[in-house]
Amino acid sequence: MHVALIDPSRVVLKIVTEMLTAGGHTVVAFTDSGKALAHVEADPTVTCVLTSLEVQPICGLELCWSLRALASDRRPLTILVMSAAREERSLSEVLDSGADDFLAKPPSVQELYGRLRSAERVLKLQHSLIQQADTDHLTGLLNRGALMRRAGDALANASAGAPLTLLQIDIDHFKGINDRYGHDVGDVVIRCVARTLRETGAIAGRLGGEEFAVLMPGHGLAGAAVVAHRIRRQCAATTVPRQPDLRFTASIGLAEWTPGDTIDTLLKRADLALYAAKRAGRDRVAVTSPSLHTEMVG
Repeated sequence: MHVALIDPSRVVLKIVTEMLTAGGHTVVAFTDSGKALAHVEADPTVTCVLTSLEVQPICGLELCWSLRALASDRRPLTILVMSAAREERSLSEVLDSGADDFLAKPPSVQELYGRLRSAERVLKLQHSLIQQADTDHLTGLLNRGALMRRAGDALANASAGAPLTLLQIDIDHFKGINDRYGHDVGDVVIRCVARTLRETGAIAGRLGGEEFAVLMPGHGLAGAAVVAHRIRRQCAATTVPRQPDLRFTASIGLAEWTPGDTIDTLLKRADLALYAAKRAGRDRVAVTSPSLHTEMVG
């Protein structure tokens, strides 16, 4: 685990750091609880905080409250408290302040490792639940909710000057595929498209049904169009297992982020481009400009 260790004593920090590193954990140590809190807030890779109650300038119990406020259903965080005056503090007081467990200071190696193993089991379960909640179970791609959250992060970076292009992909004549071959085969086609999108290495998700979206941070229209054409060609060349006569194509709409865009406006322009590609005969890639002018790019 990545552990933030906080104690006013450099001797205690040295002793506990050696225990943690010997157990295979990554440690960042602080004597200042305010700096530690700022670090944990800025670094989501920190999954465990081990703090003394005797810290300043933010006292131990207040620090627990502040750390617990950083944790969420998207960011699990274990908070372990240690104190040399453990017998003077009630366990309920510490736990009610947001801590997960209470140790003597300095902890024994056996106690420390045992508490950390317990914390790792809980964190592993929490991360598994988060992954399941974010995943479209048919394709293994991000589901719509998770994709929208990632889009929010991507738009924030775009606002700072990084390019961003959104691809919206729809399988052509998908209803006809379901009607002729059955929904089981339709699901196979959806998974085939998902595999192609996953191979791009971009942020790919399923919006619903036969519709997908791909976020491409760091890519303007030109670079994203190259990827879009590769997706289109791969879909057209895909052979569906046990269905030698089945071929399918996909239409793709592109929109590039411009200042003032939200994810909704970006999706709207990509959607307009997608339907322009379909009106032009499908198996096409189209682009919509901020002025809602649409053009084919192949």
